[in-house]
Amino acid sequence: MNTLRLGVNIDHIATLRQARYPGMLDSPNCEPDLVAAAAICERAGAVGITTHLRADRRHIQDADVYRLRESLQTKLNLEMGNTPEIVEIALRVKPADVCLVPENRREVTTEGGLDAAGQLDALTPTVARLNDAGIHVSLFVEPDPKQIDAAVQLKAHSVELHTGAFANTQGEAHLAELKRIREAAVYAHGLGLQVNAGHGINYVNIAEIREVAHLSELNIGHTIVSRAVFVGLETAVRELIAAMKG
Repeated sequence: MNTLRLGVNIDHIATLRQARYPGMLDSPNCEPDLVAAAAICERAGAVGITTHLRADRRHIQDADVYRLRESLQTKLNLEMGNTPEIVEIALRVKPADVCLVPENRREVTTEGGLDAAGQLDALTPTVARLNDAGIHVSLFVEPDPKQIDAAVQLKAHSVELHTGAFANTQGEAHLAELKRIREAAVYAHGLGLQVNAGHGINYVNIAEIREVAHLSELNIGHTIVSRAVFVGLETAVRELIAAMKG
């Protein structure tokens, strides 16, 4: 069985804050506090905190990224699109990890993996700059050998396999997606990449994901925040870590 590590995505906590306090981060009433939430996740056993600084700043704000970078006891994993403004912020903040993701303003959350194979020319200078800054670079991709080959060509350190199709299907289609993830994990590991996964993983389907060989880290947010409504954030994180261990 894999020794899986958990990175907690706190974007949805920021979404709750922005629903009441957009543009009011300096207000004494501004809540919930992301730094406090991150500290709770760390205390519960998370090995890192994930945030997605989107171009439209719909949840995470620039100031959040700087505050988290300064306060975390573990590490910051910054998800980001390949846009010049966000790249420059990442190079100033220098998070431990950057995960390059596709970004569509019309989507509610990231849907689908990055087409690294189709964007080699655009991604090459970005990955090189992040590597030169000492940042661990991951690509959020579909469980597809073509995309994994592109990650190697780009000199990324990791791939994060998109598990959304697996999470959102049932029956034979679900089993087929699980098979794709298993095969992609073996393939990526064989090429020397760290293999992570994320999107749609929850307290139920974790039973299948935890059996996938070579997985290192899972980045999970929505199901944890949803569970926290009922049991609290620390308990929600601890419960998921227990489920990851089986």
